[in-house]
Amino acid sequence: MATERYFDVVVVGGGAAGLGGALTLARARRSVLVVDAGEPRNAPAAGVHGYLGHDGLPPAELLARGRAEVRGAGGEIVRGEVVGLRRRDTGDFEVSLADGSSVSAARLLVATGLVDELPEVPGLARRWGADVLHCPYCHGWEVRDEPIGVLATGPMAVHQALLWRQWSEDVTLLEHTAPGPDDAERERLAARGVAVVPGEVTGVEVSGDRLSGVRLADGRVVPCRALVVAPRFTARAEVLAGLGLEPVAQERGGVVLGSGVEPGAAGATGVPGVRVAGNVSDIVGQVVGSVAAGVQAAAALNAELVEADTERAVAAQRAAVRAYWEDRYGGGDRIWTGDPNATLVREVAELVPGSALDLGCGEGGDAVWLAARGWRVTAVDVSENAVARVAGAAAEAGVAGRVEGQRHDLAESFPEGEFDLVSAHFLHTWGGMPRERILRRAAEAVAPGGVLLVVGHQGPPPWDPEAHAEVHLPTAEEVLGSLELAPGRWEVLRCGPHEREQRAPDGAVVTRTDNAVKVRRVR
Repeated sequence: MATERYFDVVVVGGGAAGLGGALTLARARRSVLVVDAGEPRNAPAAGVHGYLGHDGLPPAELLARGRAEVRGAGGEIVRGEVVGLRRRDTGDFEVSLADGSSVSAARLLVATGLVDELPEVPGLARRWGADVLHCPYCHGWEVRDEPIGVLATGPMAVHQALLWRQWSEDVTLLEHTAPGPDDAERERLAARGVAVVPGEVTGVEVSGDRLSGVRLADGRVVPCRALVVAPRFTARAEVLAGLGLEPVAQERGGVVLGSGVEPGAAGATGVPGVRVAGNVSDIVGQVVGSVAAGVQAAAALNAELVEADTERAVAAQRAAVRAYWEDRYGGGDRIWTGDPNATLVREVAELVPGSALDLGCGEGGDAVWLAARGWRVTAVDVSENAVARVAGAAAEAGVAGRVEGQRHDLAESFPEGEFDLVSAHFLHTWGGMPRERILRRAAEAVAPGGVLLVVGHQGPPPWDPEAHAEVHLPTAEEVLGSLELAPGRWEVLRCGPHEREQRAPDGAVVTRTDNAVKVRRVR
């Protein structure tokens, strides 16, 4: 593994949650790497239970199937231990492994599981997962109707004994190191036929590789075929410390059961781009729930990546638009005639000059004409070269003091202030430009008593019927509706098509249909 390898998501932990998330990500066509230390919590168990369609399947086989499915969808899995996670200034993550290698990732899914801290009874740990158990929903069916002992080590012992009574009529509560039940608890236990045995348990008895009982400090042996314990569940969360994430106490019914990373919706953490799933965050979760948590967290990560991909694509598209116009206005030849648009002349000639905003000013024909008639003009274009051309044209016409050029990508920024006239001529949607949003912002920039004038093409030019095929050319009514003008605040002065003469590339004079929307802000 080379240090420069980069993945959309690195999954830390290859158990049920990690593989469930990795499969979802791989099937979403994300590059995903699973780093698995090979220490599944349920390795001692004979089978996975409560998992529809997989009940009784050995845990190792479930994981083997999961790894094959992840690889089949294009995901990668490596055996290794993650020893460090670090967020870079660029926003992505560095994942360091114990062998000295590292990889990078845009997102992280941490599914490192937990460690079961068992009571310190000699011989007990060796039977863990076989006939020393803790979850009746995971293993109760397998020991149904057998003699079951419940080792009391805390305040949940009575609850455990009554719960396990559902699977067997022969349940014994072993007081061990916990305080004995109070009178109310003893009444409840007795009503369900649960025996209570005082005395500390000092060992387990095994016969033929099967638990046969527990030995008490006074030498007595209490027969049982299954021993129920209450481990402390401690999340494997050390690797998250480098990201500032620490496990916190988790409790049920006021009783602390262990520690885990506190998850938000779909495993979100306090670090953007990092999600958790499985027992590292849900310390009492079963395998089926861990898989589901991994899937949900993975889907949320993919949604984040889709959004990031889209933002990058939008930025690239906007950059391409800016580059196009910079290049077009970067040459030495004039592109337009330098004359003002005829519709502007017709619709503005009788207005009292004030402040004007010219959106998409190009080479400044409209801005210079307005300035020559006393308007103070803010001329805006996406191209620095265009803004420079406006400045040159204004200086040449002797109106430089009344024209201020500003470069704005109107999808990202907008000139400040209010204006007596806001003019947008042929500001059509091109390259995904959010024209309707821009025009609504233009309306917001109109001062009380001021006018918004929007002029656009009604259709392609007569000499090229296929022109503007990639651009929607709205009708005047569509433009007016898209402005979403507040009722009572605006007066519609014009809304409809009109014809004008235009010179075709071959020099012929043709008639072209445009449309105009002119509205006045009355208050």
